[in-house]
Amino acid sequence: MIDFFIGSTYFGVVLTIVAYLVGLVIKKKLKFAIFNPMLIAIVLIIVVLITLKIPYDTYFNSTTMINYLLTPSTICLAVPLYEKVEVLKGNLKAILIGISSGVITCMISVFLVGKIFSLSNEEFATFLPKSLTTAIGMAISEELNGIVAISVAVIMITGITGSIISDLVFKVFNIHEPVAKGLALGTASHVIGTVKATEYGKIESAVSSLSIAVTGLLTVIVAPIVAKIYF
Repeated sequence: MIDFFIGSTYFGVVLTIVAYLVGLVIKKKLKFAIFNPMLIAIVLIIVVLITLKIPYDTYFNSTTMINYLLTPSTICLAVPLYEKVEVLKGNLKAILIGISSGVITCMISVFLVGKIFSLSNEEFATFLPKSLTTAIGMAISEELNGIVAISVAVIMITGITGSIISDLVFKVFNIHEPVAKGLALGTASHVIGTVKATEYGKIESAVSSLSIAVTGLLTVIVAPIVAKIYF
């Protein structure tokens, strides 16, 4: 029976959804930031794959449906953007400056880390799109000859980390402005950060959604230039 289930086209989809639902339940029960549903889901999936000795390729190939929905689901983030368009227009200058600062900071930080640890061109290209949504990050990594699979892992880690520490960061630096919170989460932690932003409010969610799109656009332009300088 297990072998039949594992061999099913929907094995990966079912496992992923169940693991995430378990993560949501744990987060609601324990209410600590460290218990991020995405993080819990990743850990559970790894445990299942190792315990049942299921090759990663088998799991990956059976998650085609989820991968296919990745881009449309990202586009759906435009809904809160549309709902709060007037707020965005009123803070357009601050938003553009904030996102630009975030992109520049990201590029500089990866550049410095690359130089400090003497990363190869391939490794540098792999880490460069760390703060982008997966769909865009994978494309940039592939274009710059990075290791796409590792880029995806780095992007996930970046998003989850940002989501987990956001409450603490906002508290320590006394950040209460909804636009500022949305900018920080969307620019630094992409879609996972935006999911966290929805917990704060609609304005945070809308600004975070906008940040994902603009950050992706700016990075597509800036990343090849930074990579050329590094290479």
